[in-house]
Amino acid sequence: MAAEWGEGEGEGEGAAAAAAATWCGETVPRVMAIVSERGFLPQRDVHSLLLVSTSCYRALLSIPAPALWEVLDLHEMKNAGDRLVSALSLPRYRHVKMINLEFAQDIEDRHLLLLKSKGIDLLQDLETLNLNACQKISDKGIDAITSISPNLRALSIYWNVGLTDLSIQYIVKNCRQIVDLNLSGCKKISDKSLHLIADNYQGLESLNITRCIKLTDDGLQQILLKCSSLQSLNLYALSSFTDKAYEKIAFLSNLRFLDLCGAQNLSDEGLSCIARCAKLVSLNLTWCVCVTDVGVVAIAQGCRSLEFLSLFGIIGVTDASLEALSKSCSKTLTTLDVYGCTGIKRRSHSDLLQLFLNLKCFKVHS
Repeated sequence: MAAEWGEGEGEGEGAAAAAAATWCGETVPRVMAIVSERGFLPQRDVHSLLLVSTSCYRALLSIPAPALWEVLDLHEMKNAGDRLVSALSLPRYRHVKMINLEFAQDIEDRHLLLLKSKGIDLLQDLETLNLNACQKISDKGIDAITSISPNLRALSIYWNVGLTDLSIQYIVKNCRQIVDLNLSGCKKISDKSLHLIADNYQGLESLNITRCIKLTDDGLQQILLKCSSLQSLNLYALSSFTDKAYEKIAFLSNLRFLDLCGAQNLSDEGLSCIARCAKLVSLNLTWCVCVTDVGVVAIAQGCRSLEFLSLFGIIGVTDASLEALSKSCSKTLTTLDVYGCTGIKRRSHSDLLQLFLNLKCFKVHS
């Protein structure tokens, strides 16, 4: 009886070992290949699987999926600086194309200077870098990271309030291929930066200078005159510009997205010039308090592909604006915000739906 029991126990252990071998050698690699290559899980979750078991670790590293290691996502993570340096020291990140450090903690100049010291070709393939809200990074850090990222095409440094014109000087010197630049909230940059951008990035496609409060018409005009490839321009919460600059937006024949929220000096004359941007899809005129029906009618007649339009808070527009828009944009508009437009009487949801058949969103501000 004892012998039989021992034999049964041995067979059970053998079966368990075989099942474990199958799991580790076949099942795990197949699952890892599916979730990593087909995008079933976010990249950060896939990377977390590296820590689950040695089987997951070996399986992930053996998968012939180079795209998995082309993205390094450390956004909102603690100890992001040390993590960044450690990750980029691994061979699998040799061809990383996108690094996301948005709102990451503990990332400082010293980390970027350390990366620079490791070799000039470290980030040769990097195309997209997000440093949004990395407040401990100064002009010195921007110089360090851009000096080893010569092929960078998209750079976002939103809400890095300590950065100055010196950072822009380093960027244009080190990265010659930028087409997407987000400087939102960089309150210390001046017209000098816009001159540098205009002179060096004439192929620029997207620019965000939200709340860059030191900028004037002079700097913006340089952008509008020289960066004619712009498709997206964000001038949110910039009240100092005037029609002198706004009129030159008309030169941007490829413009699709324009945010002028808070453009208190924009008049109907300036808006009528903007109406020449026939490819506009999204236009935010929230709190453009000098605008009246004259300007909106011009937009309706010139921008017939509009999908998004906000007139929030403009008391100078009336039902005449809606009628003009309905004649040219009734089939394209999906978002229309006329809250606070006291001059418009037909602004209930049912009234708007009669004019704009595909309207889905009636309010974009609270």
